[in-house]
Formats: sequence, C-alpha cells, structure tokens
Amino acid sequence: MSAELVIKQAKIHSVHSLESLVNDFSEALKNRKYPSAPVGVLADNSSDWIALDLATQHLNIALIPIPHFFSNEQKKYLIGSANIFTLFSDQKDIFDLLGFDQKIVQCHSFFLSCSANYESQHINKDIQKITFTSGTTSQPKGVCLSSNQQWSVAKSLAYALEHLEIKKHLCLLPLSVLLENVAGVYTSLLSHTEVFVFPLKEVGFQNLFNFDAIQCLSKIEEYKIESIILLPQMLHSILNTIQPNDPRIQSLKFVALGGAKTPRSLIQKAKDFGLPIYEGYGLSECSSVVSLNLPHAYKTGSVGKPLSNRKIRIAEDHEIEIFMEDGVHYLGGASTSYTWFKTGDIGHLDEDGFLFIDGRKKNLIITSYGRNISPEWPEGLLMEQGLYKQVMVTGEAQPYLSALILPSSDVSHESIETSIRDINKGLPHYASILNYFVLDEPFTYINGQLTENGRLKRDVIENRYRKEINNLYESTKDLSVI
Repeated sequence: MSAELVIKQAKIHSVHSLESLVNDFSEALKNRKYPSAPVGVLADNSSDWIALDLATQHLNIALIPIPHFFSNEQKKYLIGSANIFTLFSDQKDIFDLLGFDQKIVQCHSFFLSCSANYESQHINKDIQKITFTSGTTSQPKGVCLSSNQQWSVAKSLAYALEHLEIKKHLCLLPLSVLLENVAGVYTSLLSHTEVFVFPLKEVGFQNLFNFDAIQCLSKIEEYKIESIILLPQMLHSILNTIQPNDPRIQSLKFVALGGAKTPRSLIQKAKDFGLPIYEGYGLSECSSVVSLNLPHAYKTGSVGKPLSNRKIRIAEDHEIEIFMEDGVHYLGGASTSYTWFKTGDIGHLDEDGFLFIDGRKKNLIITSYGRNISPEWPEGLLMEQGLYKQVMVTGEAQPYLSALILPSSDVSHESIETSIRDINKGLPHYASILNYFVLDEPFTYINGQLTENGRLKRDVIENRYRKEINNLYESTKDLSVI
C-alpha cells in the first residue's frame, strides 16, 4: 500500500491538507540525530496523530502507540523494550517522567523529545507498528506488524463494506487501540470516507470506566455519522440512554462491536432499538479484525465469516487457528515460524462458514472494554499482603475486576478495602479491583473447586458464586485510585 496514495485521497474532518501535515512530521523525523529510530506517540486522538502515523509509514519508521491507560511503570517498560528514541506527546510534563531529554520541540499540537541515552540499533524495516497488548501479565507484550499486514485488513474491510457507501466515520476509541487505528481510520481512508476525529472526552470516552453516551450521541447526531466502532461496555451505556428508533442514531449505517464476547441479549436489544450492530472477532497478532458479521452475511451468536484475506481452521482440540503467511512476530525476537497461528480461543465453524467463539484455553479475563488481563497478576499482589488464605479474581465481560476472597482470621472489611486500594495504586485502571465478596468456606479439592495439584477451577467457582458475583456489579465500591 502506497502511503502517498492514501494521503492524497484522505478526508479528515476540518483538515484542509493532510498532505501538508504529513510532510511537516516527515521533516521533523528526518532531521533527528537517528532518522530511522523508532518513534513513540502518547497523545489524545487528533488529526495530527493520523498524520504522524502516515509519516512514519512513508519513511519506513517503526511507530509505537503508547496507551494512556497503561501505568507509568508499563509505559517505561514499553519505551525501553521498544527502544524508542523520539516521543511525541500532547503532555509537555510527561517527558522527564518517562526518561526523555529536557529539550522539547513543538510540531503542531504535539511536543517531541528524544532520549539522551539512546543507543542506535538495527530495526527491521518491515516493522511499521509495534502494538502492545494491555498486559496479560504485569508487563505488556509487543506485537510487530508491517504496513502490508495492516492495510491488508483495511482493504478487506473496505471491500466488505463497499455496498453500504459509508461517508462519515467517527473515531470513538483511542487511536492507540489497533482496532480503531486499522478498522476505523485505514478502512475509511481507502473508502474515501470522511474521518471525524476529536479529543476523546468530546466524544464521551472519559476513561476505561466512564463513557458518556449522551456526549457521544450528540456528536453522532450533529455530524450525521454513519459508522462507529464500540466496545461492549460502551454499547451498554448507549442502550441505557436511548429509546427505540432514537433520532440521535438514525444516521448510523454500521456499528462494529469488538473486544469481549457480548451477551446475545445485549445485541438483540441493540437491534430492537434500531442500532445496526455487527459483532466481529480479532487479535493484535492478526492486525485486528479476523471475522465480522455483515448486513448481507449475518448469523446471531456468531462473530461472522472470515474476511477475504483470512483463512481459519479449527484444530482437533477445538482451538481456533488463523493462517499467517509470514508467521507472528513479537518484540524481543520471540516469533512463530509456523503459518497457522494458535489463538488460544476455543470455537467452531458452522456449515455456512460462520465462526462461533466458545471459550478460551487460557485463563485470560477480557473485560467489557476489551482489555486482556491475567487474573494471576492481581491475585498474586493480594496474596503477597499476607491477609488472605485464598483469592480469585473475576470480571469476564464486565467493566472492572472483582475478587472472591477468603481472609485470614480477624481481618476487618476496612483492612480488606485498604489492602485492595494499596494494590490498585500499582495497577493500571483496567486491572484494578473495584469490589469483593468474602467467602464463608475455602476452595478445596473435596468441593470440586480445586484441581488435584491445587489450581483453581475457575469455571466451577464462578458457577457456584454466580449470584454473588452478579451482585458485585450492582453496587460498585469506591476502591479505585484516581
């Protein structure tokens, strides 16, 4: 895919000349001490973000988006592991905190600074973007993607949606999220769709736990937006705000739903209210979208058929495998040389070729905001405090995590809440525990809640405490650390 072609046909709302913006960022990048060194961006959504992305592609420079919702520790780890030389940010005071030089230059709405201790390293020119997972462990993992991989997904999506003739797309997710970056922006650029990009708070995205649906709907109505991408929790907020056939959603032609698996009842409610909602499935390793329901190819309960650029098969153990011609590459040298990528998800394909997700091989929790979290991470932090005999963290398809805990004797609720707040200080928002339930009895092998080697049988425990877990999401405790 030619960056020049994309730039010339792009339509970005309120931007007179995207080409001029891209040229300015290109010049700033070429004038660095190490012109080919990796570039990080830690900034709110804007047209400048898009221009910087296209400029790095034009120059074959690796771009590393840094999510706002990462903790400072995770941001520092990311910067060090990706060997970022130049950081673009809209926060002038962030550079010293993250270890960059005090010398700050401004380029449009961004400030930029370079690392004083940078050591030049050879960077594979095929790598255009390194996207970090949201911490399946305490440290995020970088997935290395080429321009061709990303644009291949965008081309397939543009082709699949061609008949809808979408003219206006509104970015609701952070551009640091690969789904919005590729499926939202790139697909729109290829389709000659006008991209509306505003600071996240202006479209209702306050943080991972707070989405203002009224603000979002106002933008959709004002600009007659035709397509958006939602996470399940955002959809839930919108459905709690609108009425059936609400005039604020009448312009929408296509609402893509990604992230965690969404209850069928929620999707049906959206359709009953007049939202053209279509659930899909994707992974960072596959440059976001793998399969997607479409107006002309839709099946309830599925995540659609594979895109035209994807081949999917189901292994003997029911794990979903995706054909990756060039394998999958992770930062740090860890790569898969095999062509069939094992997703860790369990599923099946029906006779019509629709993909259904049935579960996961791993214990990952996927919140309703699409964040992947290993429960052993916060569980370990709680157990380290010495106040608890047993802990299990839950939160699948929920906006936050909760904990089932068995305290040691004579531990008060006040002490429990203090201990949770203490660990939340060191956790990013998406991995914070905001509620808990105190157990009356332990998890044991005898009651079927532990394996023979003492591991938690998570599904069994969640079924046993389903009512109690549901109650935890009816009344959130104020355990967050802002």
